[in-house]
Amino acid sequence: MSSLVPGAFSRAFASDDDAELRQAERDVTHAFEGAPFDFSALLAISNVFRAATGVRNHMEREVLSQHQLSWSAFVVLFVLRVWGKQESHRLASEAGITAGTLTGVLSTLERRGFAKRAVHPSDKRRVIVSPTARGRRAVDEIMPLFNRHEAQLTVELSPGDKRELSRLLRTVLRTLDDELSGDGASSGD
Repeated sequence: MSSLVPGAFSRAFASDDDAELRQAERDVTHAFEGAPFDFSALLAISNVFRAATGVRNHMEREVLSQHQLSWSAFVVLFVLRVWGKQESHRLASEAGITAGTLTGVLSTLERRGFAKRAVHPSDKRRVIVSPTARGRRAVDEIMPLFNRHEAQLTVELSPGDKRELSRLLRTVLRTLDDELSGDGASSGD
């Protein structure tokens, strides 16, 4: 077991020190010793979560705060910039947020002149969201710095490592999509 003081576990798990992270992983394994867990799966998903949370926090702090955008607002704007106008339910799905969160995000984006909502022409209950020219320019302005930070965060990975990481994460995402759709089976890459 770790020589960490009680209550220090969360700090060790949030550490950027490789030795501390490995020790935290050993501590997790030890804490559930004897349980019928797939520890390699537990640690893999734990690392996915920690990496995603860390990247999101970093990008919000170092890139998006300069533009007064949350991660969710940026993702919505990014989706609109790349794929154009969207029905609100599809936009929420593409951005990985709930319809309720999208409503709040769109209020902010509209107030700032980055997006606009319109009633669907054939169904007044549906909403179409479009980026404005100002919203497209905001994404175009943010992306170079955002990508420099992406490159910084992956500098220790070779181009092949980055491709393999992307492939592996797509596999996890496909499996998750299959589970959510009730399919239960995933396809390989």
